[in-house]
Amino acid sequence: MIDGILVIDKPAGITSHDVVSRLRRILKTKRIGHTGTLDPFATGVLVMLIGQATRLAQFLDKDSKRYEAVVRFGFETDTGDFTGSLKSKVQNPGLEVQSSRSLLIGEFEDVLKEFRGEIEQTPPMYSAKKIAGKKLYELARQGIEVERKPVQVTIYELEIILPQKTQKDVETVNEDHKIETENQQTNDFGFRVLCSAGTYIRTLAEDIGRKVGVGAHLAALRRTGAGKFDLSKAVTIERLEEIVSEGKLTNVLISMNKALTHLPPVVLSAQEISRTRNGLKLGFGDDEIKAGQPLRMIDEKENLIAVGFCDSEQKFIQPRIVMV
Repeated sequence: MIDGILVIDKPAGITSHDVVSRLRRILKTKRIGHTGTLDPFATGVLVMLIGQATRLAQFLDKDSKRYEAVVRFGFETDTGDFTGSLKSKVQNPGLEVQSSRSLLIGEFEDVLKEFRGEIEQTPPMYSAKKIAGKKLYELARQGIEVERKPVQVTIYELEIILPQKTQKDVETVNEDHKIETENQQTNDFGFRVLCSAGTYIRTLAEDIGRKVGVGAHLAALRRTGAGKFDLSKAVTIERLEEIVSEGKLTNVLISMNKALTHLPPVVLSAQEISRTRNGLKLGFGDDEIKAGQPLRMIDEKENLIAVGFCDSEQKFIQPRIVMV
């Protein structure tokens, strides 16, 4: 049985579920999940949980995410990204933004300050968020728009990087970083973002555009990190297939213990391992551990035995998730 974490560098053009399906075939196991989807057009880090590691999702899916995004200023789309259709003013009444104009990097300095820290976002209709049991994108495809409550997210870092170009347009870039396309004037700028889980980058792109005064949408997105996992640990699906055929999966498979190194460890004796596997609580006397704190319960060889929760008042650990 395969248990552990794989970091996949997802290519553009396939869904996160497609990645799951391909890994099930390559690894010959059905028990595979992930800690957060990427849109089909997006690329980069997709953290895959294999075997018993699927039970650890709750400790990994709240991790911060890091992205590099290309935002195209000039017009909004109905999906918030380049796969959608141009939004007209009739479709978007009351939006006081210009359709296109030249932009300079200096214009973003003050605007970006307003998006750092805790902010509120309205989930986009084209998202996997569920309302009344229905995914928003399913409603959006039917032409139905429903009210969405704003959610609070945190933008830890937000900076502009060198102006970017995408393959979709034929353009020439001048000294003011203005991009002239064959159809209309647009401006592409790159942004680097470190944010809390649940942040919608397409919404961030639109909101920045509205603050600047020019309609905007997401032209490209690459996730470069999710918690402790980044592109340095990632492999492509094609490379994974080669690694498995060579019998070298352990070279890229991250152990469940290493995946949870952000949780305090408790090393168990043989007797304690036996009690833990039977779901019995253990005495515990570390006053620095807070009540309700999840702990890694490991053996001397650093194999994960269980995840337990501390009751500091009664001085015990209760195993909650026991590895078989």
